[in-house]
Amino acid sequence: MKHRIVVLGAGYAGAFAAGNLARRLSPADAEITVVNAVPDFVERMRLHQFAGGRDLAFRKLTDVFAGTGVRLRLARVTGVDPDRRTVAVTGADGAAGELAYDTLLYALGSSVAHHGVPGVAEHAFDVTGLSSALRLRERLAGLGAGGTVLVVGEGLTGIEAATEFAESRPDLSVALAARGELGAWLSPKARRHLSQAFDRLGITVHEHSGIEAVEPARAITADGTSVPADVTVWSAGFAVHPLAGASGLEVTGTGQIVVDRTMRSVSHPDVYAAGDCVHAIGDNGRPLPMSCASAGYTSMQATAAIIARLTGGEVPTTALKYHGNHISLGRRDAIFQAVDGDARSTSWYLGGRTAAWFKSGILTGSAWSIAHPTFGLPKRRRRLATAPARAGVKVAA
Repeated sequence: MKHRIVVLGAGYAGAFAAGNLARRLSPADAEITVVNAVPDFVERMRLHQFAGGRDLAFRKLTDVFAGTGVRLRLARVTGVDPDRRTVAVTGADGAAGELAYDTLLYALGSSVAHHGVPGVAEHAFDVTGLSSALRLRERLAGLGAGGTVLVVGEGLTGIEAATEFAESRPDLSVALAARGELGAWLSPKARRHLSQAFDRLGITVHEHSGIEAVEPARAITADGTSVPADVTVWSAGFAVHPLAGASGLEVTGTGQIVVDRTMRSVSHPDVYAAGDCVHAIGDNGRPLPMSCASAGYTSMQATAAIIARLTGGEVPTTALKYHGNHISLGRRDAIFQAVDGDARSTSWYLGGRTAAWFKSGILTGSAWSIAHPTFGLPKRRRRLATAPARAGVKVAA
């Protein structure tokens, strides 16, 4: 029987890994199944653009994996039993099912973190998923001139969302609420560039203004100040689903899966993890941040390790380096801030149209590589060196 590889999630990490596993492993020995809740490959890095009104076409996963032999199961993951090597799923029709695996790649990503703030779940919008971005897109489209939009969070997502909305809808009053100072982690020149972009776009910044409650038409700061907001967009951090911890996998306090250098679970060697859901230590000795770049690094490492172990090769270690922060500031402006080995901003940054062109190229290239997993397909894919694992039988390390 074939070795069953199940990939949970078809975001940047999961889709990349599934396509590359299909490129490298012989279909005579391995079958690859991807479980995803929606039928599209969602470019999460573009969801703020989609919410702001840009017309973006999301590629169907059936087209992404066409010709690869990858099986697609449209379902929501409801549980993982790493001792039985099974995954519980619920389809769109509500029917429950179960998938057995020999090797599991957990890449379910992250969602918006509410931090227990009252009113966020009921009244705020976010751009962490296609359905939530569509909901925000419809709300913004129905907002008349003079409407107020408050983006909560001074991280990359918050900055990109605020600048996108202000540029695409100059008739709206856009503001950003920051717990600290805007761009405090940037180099002085990059921070000045960011401030100038906000001034140019007319975005109001409320610094040192943590939001403690969200209501239908306003948000309340920690000192009781009322900030008008017909639309509140919550981007104050990300959280992983508690499913991994509930399954018995070893996780951190944040719920991220603890892995070794090869992205293999330290508690269950048949499970690998990649993307936002993994607690991976980078080459600088620090945990990789939740980001698309980290999804790429961890999925490449996990894929290489799975292939090597199944085919009897030496497990390579791929680079786990974080080079910097790339921030879009609307369609024609951006910042790339380089960081040093300790993840601190250096004095060098790139800004303006050149940085925007560079960021656009990254987005296009990432989507293209995932949408063309058979590009460069070797004529002979690698055969497995180990017998397929089944219940009670461990795959060779």
